[in-house]
Amino acid sequence: MKRFGIFGTSGMAREAGDIACDMGYTPIYVARDATELAAWDFPGEVVLEADIHRLKDMPFVIGIGENAVRQKVAQRFAGQVTFSNLIHTSATFGQGQRARLEDRQGVIVAAGVRFTHHIQVGDFGIFNQSATIAHDVVIGDFVLIAPGSIVSGNVRIGHRCWIGAGAVINQGTNDNKLHIGDNTVIGSGAVVIRPCDGDAVYAGVPARRIK
Repeated sequence: MKRFGIFGTSGMAREAGDIACDMGYTPIYVARDATELAAWDFPGEVVLEADIHRLKDMPFVIGIGENAVRQKVAQRFAGQVTFSNLIHTSATFGQGQRARLEDRQGVIVAAGVRFTHHIQVGDFGIFNQSATIAHDVVIGDFVLIAPGSIVSGNVRIGHRCWIGAGAVINQGTNDNKLHIGDNTVIGSGAVVIRPCDGDAVYAGVPARRIK
């Protein structure tokens, strides 16, 4: 069976492993160090980052939920491994959207995710279970969209944003997309109805800046 490398040994990495299995791959997990390797207590092969040279023939993703950490791993191994995408077979796409996504690298799409139409996705994004991304959305690099989130049409999400579980991002317009700035966290269950600053935390219904 073909193999697929997954950086990380946490829950997000194991979820990525489930997607790899769904796609017909055997996941190979990559531990940061000996301590992380020793703590592994789940099925599946684990190797150390230091031994990554033995696995260069396979594609990789980064199964680490923290956006900044995922970015550091991507930078550290740029040019050393080939980053590909993991897309669960139950994910669905509007016309031409699958090809748009496959043009990126390091993207993880979990079970039940829906992408509609004309969506721009950055590299190394994670789209978790049953999230919905609607038309004309622009998403930056190293973004995480948590389970059950809804991103309505004409929204722009900056780099390294975290959209919490069950959050709703209301719709912008063709001329004025609702913008969420870089590095911003939207809390679980929040409802965003207006633009959000970068480097901030928003929560509540409607969402208000709390940090």
